[in-house]
Amino acid sequence: MNVDDIVRDALREQAAEQAPAAAGFADRVLTVRRRRRTRRIALGAAAAVAVIAVGVTVPLMDSGKDDVRPSGGIVAPKKVESRPDQSPPRDRISVGGTTLAGYSVPKKVRKSADSAVYERTYYLLNPKTGRYDKAADWSWVAVAPGGKTAAVLERALPASRIGLLDLTTGKVERWIDVDHGVGGLTFSRDGRKLVATTYSANPDRLIKAQGNVEWMPPWTSSRTGFYVLDLASGDGAWTEIKLAGDSDDPLGGTMLNSRQDFSLTDDGRHVWEGRPTEPGYVFYDLTGKEVPVPAGYTYLDWSVDAGRSPDGKLVAGGFAGKKWKTSSYVFDARTGKKTEVRGQQLIAWVGNEQLIAWDMGENDKNEHHNRLVLVTLGSDKEIPLSGFRRGDTPDGAGRWEPLFAQP
Repeated sequence: MNVDDIVRDALREQAAEQAPAAAGFADRVLTVRRRRRTRRIALGAAAAVAVIAVGVTVPLMDSGKDDVRPSGGIVAPKKVESRPDQSPPRDRISVGGTTLAGYSVPKKVRKSADSAVYERTYYLLNPKTGRYDKAADWSWVAVAPGGKTAAVLERALPASRIGLLDLTTGKVERWIDVDHGVGGLTFSRDGRKLVATTYSANPDRLIKAQGNVEWMPPWTSSRTGFYVLDLASGDGAWTEIKLAGDSDDPLGGTMLNSRQDFSLTDDGRHVWEGRPTEPGYVFYDLTGKEVPVPAGYTYLDWSVDAGRSPDGKLVAGGFAGKKWKTSSYVFDARTGKKTEVRGQQLIAWVGNEQLIAWDMGENDKNEHHNRLVLVTLGSDKEIPLSGFRRGDTPDGAGRWEPLFAQP
């Protein structure tokens, strides 16, 4: 089977109303944001929660029906496939068709006395075995809706070609050559298009400023623009996006993270980028012209992976911590009315009323000791999906970042 067959099958199978999760969004967030969140979380008493459960399958809270899908892709019944004893997970985690398609383990690799690279090692779900296999060849992976195909970049960034990987066979079925080096990939909501963000240098490079003991991303960005590529044909145009007055002065020019990838709006008419300064985003048409914020995107938070609900009526927001020790806001996309939901950080939607989130244990005082949980709007209940991540820093030993695929 060639990649065109894979793409056509995937497009026929996927639900057009579902939105893909943004790949690798969590490790794009500035260190300053992590510190801000640390200050805002109200810490509870000591004593960590011990996880003694094994992998289980339990009914989804709002449905007991099965989602029967043709063979070859991620077969995800509308039940919770939970692995509360596994971190990182070895066996498939899936909730109502929203499936953990893979995860990455970060590592800082030193290149010289004052330079390093933030590298990820990916583990991708094998749909046949239901287990996560190491995929060490790739520096960046984005999974298409349906979980059959992934777009991948080779180790050296920026890359001169994009691979379309068959997740069932583990083989690249086709390469798309590009004239401008690519550093990040994101699928459109319907999976028909791929947004490739271009850079002139590795967006994951790190530096150690004189007198600083920590490795940090540079304040300047090497981003140059984006491609919007048709997945079936590989065709698409490159659009240049210039950064006005960028300089080594963090208060001058365009404030931008060194990695700041583009994504498509749900209707495919615009691309948008996050910004570490208010209002937190900028939208462009496909020619690169800046445009007003489209309806339904006003309350979007680029650093929150979950983004908009599949029906576009709700938007996942940032940390709240009011009703519960750890909680997040969900906004009405039209009015801005906010609702508090359990969860430290919202990762992916499951339908329009449930989300997958990171959250701490009930009596845990370490914000980095968290696990994947299923939360529901209007409920104070959580269902554990994974074991707890280890480490007391955002990218320390034992950390891993999830990569979710929607149906």
